[in-house]
Amino acid sequence: MPRITARTHGRALTGRLRRCALTAATLAAAGLANACLGAPRAEISWRDLESRIQYSYYTEDATALRSLAEMVAADESRDKLHGYYAGLVAWRLAQLAAQRPRGTRGASPAQLTGRCVGELDAALAAAADFADGLGLRAACLATQAGSTHGAHAAGRARRDIARALRIAARNPRLLLIDAMSDYQLAPELGGNKERALVKLREAVAAFELERAGTEQLPGWGAAEAYLLLARDLLDHGEALGARDALEHALLIAPDYAPARRLMAQIISG
Repeated sequence: MPRITARTHGRALTGRLRRCALTAATLAAAGLANACLGAPRAEISWRDLESRIQYSYYTEDATALRSLAEMVAADESRDKLHGYYAGLVAWRLAQLAAQRPRGTRGASPAQLTGRCVGELDAALAAAADFADGLGLRAACLATQAGSTHGAHAAGRARRDIARALRIAARNPRLLLIDAMSDYQLAPELGGNKERALVKLREAVAAFELERAGTEQLPGWGAAEAYLLLARDLLDHGEALGARDALEHALLIAPDYAPARRLMAQIISG
């Protein structure tokens, strides 16, 4: 298994924590993740799982993501983080599936986003004010709306993210998902790229504040925020600003394939 935790979270692991990260994947599968640092099992295993989901997404490894989906399905905790990470891996698979040529075998983006929404529905039934859960469900709904031009899904996404932001107004993942919806959705579904640019600047600032503090769970999103900021800046003809944003994305996630491709495109002119 690649060393992914330091890359996805952008922090150097040292000493005992580094040794824990190297063995966490094996230990988590065996239900022994609490052996590292004496921490609670759920915290260690979910953090490791998030890192593995993110690395697989960054490297566009759908096979690894499907294996991780099976791992989550086998988990017996059924707490809100179970539903959250089951939803996250389904959303990542949906995002990769959206890039495949039509007619390719495998679950469709609509099926995968539907799975994501179902997992988050269950998590939110047990924890209605779980702001990150509301945000992730909004992301799945927005992806679903973008692939099917579904006004109903877009409306649900807007309601979810508005409610989530009332609960946790400075949560950087919520700010990112709000901006992402504006960027990706067509104007008739409520999208607005000008508004997205303002929100993306707020999101990356919030991620920098979060990254300067204690590690969060969930903790993904900083590299994605910088990549989306780069794309929006390019749409506005700001190639230098886009390149700077991509440099930040690649410092956080050096193997982030879409960021590497966009950087190559900018460098080549």
